[in-house]
Amino acid sequence: MATYKGIKVNSFGLPILEGKYKSRIKKKDRKRKFYHLTFLSPFDKNSLKNLIVMYDIPFELKKERDWFRRHLIKFGYVMIQKSVWVGPSPLPKDFLEYLKEIKIEDNFKTFKLAKPYDSKKKTM
Repeated sequence: MATYKGIKVNSFGLPILEGKYKSRIKKKDRKRKFYHLTFLSPFDKNSLKNLIVMYDIPFELKKERDWFRRHLIKFGYVMIQKSVWVGPSPLPKDFLEYLKEIKIEDNFKTFKLAKPYDSKKKTM
């Protein structure tokens, strides 16, 4: 049996995984990945940005937090500060219902602006 850099290899030069190297092989009983729903943006690209969304989603819900952030971007929201975004209103009803379903509806607040946010001037 030939070796390459300390690992046994077959006649084609592919490693034969034994012992401590077996853990690199995918296990059959691994947890299946769960993917959240995807929503289409109901807003135009030039919609007025008149809603502030502030959120504090805990680290244990990292996947949900990343999903939420991606959807804010998809809806045309702009980050003002970390976890403070401004964009068009109102958020879609089915999107808000799904937030309740994945249990993050208590981790964010929305505020309607009196004047729309101007991203060029960075003022409200």
